Order: sequence, then C-alpha cells, then structure tokens
Amino acid sequence: MSKLYNKLSELIPQWRAERAEILKKYGDVKISDVTVAQAYGGMRGVKGMICETSLVEPDKGLIIQGYPLLDIKHLWPEETFYLLLTGEIPDAETKQDLIQEINKRAFVPDYIWDILYAMPADAHPMAMLNTAILAMERESVFRAWYSKGMTKDQYWIPMLEDSLKIMAVLPIIAAGIYRIRFDKGDLIPWTPGLDLGANYANMLGLPDPDGSFAELMRLYLHFHSDHEGGNVSANTCHTVGSALSDAYYAVSAGLNGLAGPLHGLANQECLGWILQMLEKFNGVPTKEAIRDYAFETLRSGQVVPGYGHAVLRVTDPRFTGFHEFGQKHFPNDPVFAMVAVVFDVVPKVLEEFSAERVAAGKGPIANFWPNVDAGSGALLYHYGLTEFDYYTVLFSVSRAMGMLSQLVWNRAVGTAITRPKSVGAKFINKVGAEAKK
Repeated sequence: MSKLYNKLSELIPQWRAERAEILKKYGDVKISDVTVAQAYGGMRGVKGMICETSLVEPDKGLIIQGYPLLDIKHLWPEETFYLLLTGEIPDAETKQDLIQEINKRAFVPDYIWDILYAMPADAHPMAMLNTAILAMERESVFRAWYSKGMTKDQYWIPMLEDSLKIMAVLPIIAAGIYRIRFDKGDLIPWTPGLDLGANYANMLGLPDPDGSFAELMRLYLHFHSDHEGGNVSANTCHTVGSALSDAYYAVSAGLNGLAGPLHGLANQECLGWILQMLEKFNGVPTKEAIRDYAFETLRSGQVVPGYGHAVLRVTDPRFTGFHEFGQKHFPNDPVFAMVAVVFDVVPKVLEEFSAERVAAGKGPIANFWPNVDAGSGALLYHYGLTEFDYYTVLFSVSRAMGMLSQLVWNRAVGTAITRPKSVGAKFINKVGAEAKK
C-alpha cells in the first residue's frame, strides 16, 4: 500500500470520531443566520457546509490545512495534494512515494484520444477536457466496488484510487488537448519519474531552456488547487459527489462550473485588458494614462478585471506569489511590467471611484485589491502560452486537486447528500411582512 493510503487509514478513524463528537455536543448550535438578500444573492457568506481542506480568511487569503499560502509556496503539486488530504506536509520519502503512485497511473486509454481527435476543430478546450473526464468514467473503481457491494466505511478507498487516477491523467489529457486543439504537433508522452508539474510543462511542448516554466507550472497548480468548499466548482463537485456519484462524474460537473465567465475565465479578461492598454498606448503607458484608462473603464459600467474578490479584503496572496515569480524571472517583460504598474495605480483609482459612488448615493466598492487573476495570465503569456481559451484548462488541472481531496474526505466521514430547503417569493413576502411588524 502507498504511504498516502496508510496515512489516511490512520487518520480517518480520528476524523469519524471527531465528527461524531461534534454532532453529539454541538448538533443543535446555530452557526449562521440567513438574510433575504443572501438567499437571493447566491447564498454568499452563509455558513452552511463543511470543508476541512482549506479556508479563505478575508484579511489573510488562502490557508491550506492551517498553513498560510505564502508560507508553503515551495510545495510541489504532489505535496499539496498530500497536505490537502492529511493536514501534513510529506517528508522527502513520502513525496517520492506519491510521485511514484501517480506515475503508475499516468496512462490515458486510446479511446479518449479517439474522442478528442473526433471533436470539432473549433471545440472549446474546456468542452474537450470535460468530455474526456466524463468518458473515462468507465474506469471508475468506486463504481465497480459499489456495483459489487461494499460497506460505507470503505467508500473512501476506491474514491482515493479514482482520485489518484484523475490526478495522473488530467495533465496528460490537458496537454494533449492543447496540442490537438491548437495544432501544436504530435502528442508528447509522460516522462516516468518526473513530477506532475514538470511533466505537464514538458507535455505542453513550450520552450523551457532554464526550467522556469516547469517551476511556474508547479506554482500555478499549487496556488489554484483549493479555495474552500463554497466556490462554484468545489460546491458543484461536492453536491454531485454527495449523491455517491464517482469522482469522474463529480469532477466533470465541478469543472463545467469552472468554465463559467464568473468563475474560471477571469485571468483571460485581465490579460485582455492589459494587452488592450499596451496596444492603445504602443507600450507601457504612464501611471497617469493608466489612471485615466481605469476611470474610463469604470465609468462605462465595467469593472477593472482582476481587482476585487467575493471574500478577500486584502491583496490576494496568490497574486503576491505570482508577482514575486515574475520579478525574479522576467521583471522587464512588457506585459508583466504593465501588470506591476497597474498594481501601483488601480487600487487608488478604485478607492476614489468608490468615494464617488457613495457621494452619488450608491454602494461602495468592497475591495480595492488584486486577486490571483490580475497577474497569472501575464506569466503564462511570457512563456508563449498565448491561447486564452486554454487558460481555464490550466486552472482545472489545479482545482481538481482540491475537489478530489474533498471528495475523499467526504466519503471517509460519510457526509450526507446535499439537500438544502428552498422557498419562493410568497414565503419571503409573508415572513418579511411579519418581521417588519
């Protein structure tokens, strides 16, 4: 058995005991009140689900299993996945063991390539990715075990096996989609013994003479791996998985949510805004010109892409980490330099614009600071990955790690099927009228 399996076998009885004790002691304690505005506003901020893998603090950003993100930015994806699942950073031997476990599963069936090559030449890369994941459902170990019969306390074992398999094949499929969809030539095979991030970088086929693109892929996969359980992709995956759908069904569903413009497309929009400015001003403009352009964007009813976040009220630590990477490797790249100057200018613009809104009797802007998408696209662009439609696939390869770790945990502790109560406008009007008396 793998070291990860052995560690989870040790931890899961503890998790189950802790969950039972919490329910026994605090089952009737209220943890949230819900307003009508929240019910109509996508349930934002309502505490109504459990996620043990990570936490997003408004004043701190992403915390993975108790570790602030920038304190662990050196982790490789394999280490991140282990940490998400166990709460521990693996030692060198355990890390290598997990790399080997993923290597053993790094094989994509031929029928998947047949499907991808048969798709329309203009198929969206995300549609190709999700089609491939869903088609591979026939490989599900969880479904096979469930069909034969297993006890509930065993559910996590085949879910872990499916998760490791998906972890192994996603970079292969994703890189293959890049080469098929954008006519990059033959597929580049997985290199046995190489880590997941470096393999992904290599299979994309972009030049990487100094290995820094592989370094970026490790960082990218690490930074986007998880963001609590309530974001669209994680929440959708959780809901589908709660019906005991296997990981292929659940992850495909979650990534379909990630494909939405309000979730996974933001870094494309941010980079597009930056490139538009570079073209308009024929290079990096002055801070005053950026200020005027930002105000022009805001006053036209649009947002400045990459600034603001549903939860965060500080600079996203993922932006900080990516910014540090760019400063280290290519500080003079014009696109990256533009991102850096925008970072100096836009928060002040948003603060001024917010004051204008308040003076006009409108709501203030809640957050002036950049999120991860404000800078990540510029780094990809530097290395020649300029096909915007592909960026969400990169995000997907990373976010699958968080979704998979949550699926394993949910099956380990026996999380119930998701079934919140819904109400309609008549109910709201009745309750609201009584509350206002």
